[in-house]
Amino acid sequence: MREITVFLLSLLATAKALYSSEDDVIELTDLNFHQDVIQSDDLWLVEFYAPWCDHCQSLAPEWKKAATALKGVVKVGAIDVTVSSSLESQYDVKGYPTVKIFGVNKLRPHDYQGSNQASGIVDAALAYLKNMVRQRQSGKKSEGDKSSDGDGSEHEENPEDVIDLNDYNFQELVLDSQDMWMVEFFAPWCGHCKELAAHWATAAAEMRGKIKFGTYDITLYKQFANQYKVIRVPTMKLFPSGGKIGDPEEYTGGRTSGEILIWLKEKLAENIPPPGIHQIVDPDSLNKNCEDKQLCIVAVLPHILDCQSECRHKYLQLMKDMGEKYKRNIWGWLWAEAGAQPALEDSVGVGGFGYPAMVAISPRKMMFSTLMGPFSDKGIEEFFSGLSTRRVSSAPLKGAQLPKIESTGAWDGRDGEAPVDEDIDLSDVALDDLKDEL
Repeated sequence: MREITVFLLSLLATAKALYSSEDDVIELTDLNFHQDVIQSDDLWLVEFYAPWCDHCQSLAPEWKKAATALKGVVKVGAIDVTVSSSLESQYDVKGYPTVKIFGVNKLRPHDYQGSNQASGIVDAALAYLKNMVRQRQSGKKSEGDKSSDGDGSEHEENPEDVIDLNDYNFQELVLDSQDMWMVEFFAPWCGHCKELAAHWATAAAEMRGKIKFGTYDITLYKQFANQYKVIRVPTMKLFPSGGKIGDPEEYTGGRTSGEILIWLKEKLAENIPPPGIHQIVDPDSLNKNCEDKQLCIVAVLPHILDCQSECRHKYLQLMKDMGEKYKRNIWGWLWAEAGAQPALEDSVGVGGFGYPAMVAISPRKMMFSTLMGPFSDKGIEEFFSGLSTRRVSSAPLKGAQLPKIESTGAWDGRDGEAPVDEDIDLSDVALDDLKDEL
């Protein structure tokens, strides 16, 4: 009984340790949320957290730093969902921490998906604040317009999708990165640039996680406008993924989001190599190939003694073929041997039988969906189609976090060998001795 009491007290101490009245983080509850946030004209960054959540505890010091830096400019709050559960369900919070940004239209907050460092949080908040001012200046009363790519998926516009570039950050963000970038060189007085702005934001929202979008004001900055010989506005240039060698490719097509997207999707298919199919052998192999992806496709393949090298290679080749076909989505592709990662299998409800199995994991939402059909090209294609049209159901990951991964040896590509029972030589053992043993 004493141990249980100590445990409960330790949990209570942890819960109180995240934020206090001495911090610049505003504690929100079911009682004050509507008045303080919804009825406010301020921009709010709100974290939904659970005191026991490791990721929440890691975020807390950065959240406090961001709140201090933004004090008087942007409101930064936190909601303990173990206390204010109605707000958790109202805003469909599936994992922790979840950060939502309440801007002009408080009824349609944006999900924050950026850095967990204070500097990144502050930059995102200022981008939203700038967007709020522009909306009010232009007379817009709502935010969160949506576009559709025609397959049933929707993409909510987000001020973070279009990044302000200048002479000081262009080299680091664009030229030194491995990402593909689409950059608009514009001037504030340009009528065509103003007409393009909404289409640019829509295209950026749809290409989120695949191509980064930026704008460069040539009336304020000259270095890169001169370097890339920009003589008219708007000028749009595509910087390829990987090393930025040579001149970027100029886009000369129509200025609607649809026309821009058609061109970009073709370029994306040309430039993106097929994804690697990575075996999960340690925590880093999962984190590196999954954490920053929209989806991670994880297969659990039969044990090598149940499916020797030829059999396993066929499954891996199928995954490679699917990775090639769906490479535009830039998903992570991973596999594990049955029984090698018990926490992973338990987290997604796979294990004990039914191999091979496949799940699609959303690291941002901490949700997963399971392939219910055959582990074949047609079965997997139907599974992915169901994901895009939301016909496939999803469930939260156990513990609302990526599972614990065991360190194991990587497969060497060869057949497995069953353990051999050691024969016992009884030739030197007298029968009388055996009788005594019996």
